[in-house]
Amino acid sequence: MEERHPGPGQGKLYIVGTGPGDGRHLTEAAREALAAADCLIGYRTYLELLPPELLAESDSREIISSEMMKEVERGRQALELAARGRTVALVSGGDPGIYAMAGLVFELARRGHSQVTIEVVPGIAALNACAARLGAPLMHDFAAISLSDLLTPWEVIEKRLKAAAAADFVTVIYNPKSKRRTWQIEKAREIFLEERKPDTPVGIVTAATRPDEKITLTTIAELGKAEIGMQSTVIIGNSQSYIWHNLLITPRGYGDKYNLAG
Repeated sequence: MEERHPGPGQGKLYIVGTGPGDGRHLTEAAREALAAADCLIGYRTYLELLPPELLAESDSREIISSEMMKEVERGRQALELAARGRTVALVSGGDPGIYAMAGLVFELARRGHSQVTIEVVPGIAALNACAARLGAPLMHDFAAISLSDLLTPWEVIEKRLKAAAAADFVTVIYNPKSKRRTWQIEKAREIFLEERKPDTPVGIVTAATRPDEKITLTTIAELGKAEIGMQSTVIIGNSQSYIWHNLLITPRGYGDKYNLAG
């Protein structure tokens, strides 16, 4: 295994997952990495969601924010600053290794032959946070699929949707809809209707754990009527999933194996 050691005078780059947004769901390891950094870099919204005490500025602490679609620039800047001897925290919402910054940074480092020490600090991912808010929808095998075709051809996404639907996976849909991408979630609904019953339960969580959080329970048949946006995550149940006390549950199989009473 190739070890990653910094060269003379080089600093360190933390890629920090900050979870779904509520400061209570920020891990202690993430807090330590953010506190150790003399430079924080991130998408403006993710930085604004950090607890205020972690954003306290001083003469030796720099905070660099940018807009959406600037991931490559943020990654390069973080690597460059760390190469100059800085301790940098690149802030990523959720978990940095799930549809986020970790893979991009390693790709940039590999292509640029960077010898900066990189440490990925995991965070609570959207699928974890949203599943918890819905109940227990991910108790059996599941798949996660992003509907964003900015980096992945739609033909590939559609193939994966069909495979997940046919295999009866509970399916977590990331990036279901945006102002420009409006038809993909409807196409996903059509694909799942070919394999699942219309009344299969679906959970939608928008802005999980944040003040404007919204939770919706619906079905595949009614999914097209639900309010879905950029901050939404959609979880489609499998053939065994059900709604109980306004919660989305997917049984693991204990009932059948142990003949649970009640």
